[in-house]
Amino acid sequence: MKKVQTTLSDTEYSRLEAYAKSHGKTIEDAVREAIRRLILPDTMDPGSSMFKLFPLTRKQGRYTDAAERHDFYLYGWDK
Repeated sequence: MKKVQTTLSDTEYSRLEAYAKSHGKTIEDAVREAIRRLILPDTMDPGSSMFKLFPLTRKQGRYTDAAERHDFYLYGWDK
């Protein structure tokens, strides 16, 4: 692991401290979360091999609209 150190203005520090307290985190955890959100992409690659896999079943299931109405089939209620 590497250690990162920086200097913040009083305003930046107080806002960071307030954010951490309001979310039940330490300042260290809040900074780590901010760094991850900044550098780790939250996107999918449509060309990924995961989307090119063959179908795992050969026949249709009992419900052809299960992806859209799963709450209804599982719990008996619609959106």
